[in-house]
Order: sequence, then structure tokens, then C-alpha cells
Amino acid sequence: MNRFTTLLLLALFALGGAAQAQEAVRLRGTITAFDGNKLAVHTREGADVSVELAANATVAYMKALKLEDVKPGTALGTSAVMGRDGKLIARELHLFNADRGIPSEGHRPWDLEPGSSMTNATVSAVAQASGGREITLTYKGGSQQVIVPEGIPVVTAVEGDRSLLKAGEYVLVAATRGADGRIVASRVQVSTDGVRPTH
Repeated sequence: MNRFTTLLLLALFALGGAAQAQEAVRLRGTITAFDGNKLAVHTREGADVSVELAANATVAYMKALKLEDVKPGTALGTSAVMGRDGKLIARELHLFNADRGIPSEGHRPWDLEPGSSMTNATVSAVAQASGGREITLTYKGGSQQVIVPEGIPVVTAVEGDRSLLKAGEYVLVAATRGADGRIVASRVQVSTDGVRPTH
């Protein structure tokens, strides 16, 4: 093995180690302070966390919609839990911008609450159900039927800016945590007029 190959392998190992050191994290909680670059958040678990916003971090606020806005062809995400009858029961619906496609399409475990799941998909059918509606969500490789109770939050994200990040507002932060514990946010969803991020 020549010197160039050895140096190349060492560089690749170093890059691999750096990538592994980055852990994706989601934080939910209330803003306690913001200085334009750093966000202080009191998390739902009771911790006080400092979050640095990446230079290209995006900010969105929540706009309330109605269950009647959910129709066949609607792209949405829903966190849900399994009911006693084996059917998924939605905790919230988050409608996606039709021009942007469906992020992370599919069905997977989620961390909203113990035993919850997340389904990002397209509504293929809507039917009346006791106390609400039953929607069929179709995604690449599968589908899920979800009971949507009346009165649960139905929202969509609207792009905003950092001026929305004020003490007292509730946030959902998508970030990475480095090996040194530093948390850097790539996206922040923030409450406005009492409408909170739901995921």
C-alpha cells in the first residue's frame, strides 16, 4: 500500500467517524430566550437546552386548518397510537405543502409519546367513523388506516423567519448533536396565536 492510498484511507476513516458522531435529535419545548443565533429551550422533559441555529436553518409557523380540509389526494403526516381494536388513532394531522412532495414518506415509530408512530403519506380515501373520520393513507410499499377523532389539531407549516422565535412560544426543533454535546438546529417549527407544532 503506497503513501497516497494510506493517507486517503485515513481521511475516509476520519470522515466516517465525524459522520457517526452526529446524532439526529428532536426537541420539543418552550423558548425561554433567543439572541438571533442561539435558542434557549425548556424542553417538555424539564431540561434547559441551548440550541445553535445553523446559518441556513429554516423557521416555520403553524396555521390551523379543519378536518374538512383533508380529502383524497391530500399529502399529510400523522402521529398516532394503536387503539384497543388494533386501529391507529391520530393524535394530530400535519398537512404538507403540495408543491414540496412528502418528506420521509412511509410509516415508522415516533417519539411523540410511548408507542406512537408517524405516517407520512397521501390520503387515498376518507370515510365517516364514530366520533370522526377514517382515512386511508397510502405510501410507497404500503398503506395504513387511521381513525381521526373530531377536535384533534389539524395544521400546516407556513415558512417564516427568526423574528417568530420569541420567549414563551412552543417549538419543535430538528437538530443534530455532536460528540461534544453541541446542538445545531436545521429547522424550527414555532407556535403562533396558540397554534402549536404537532409532531
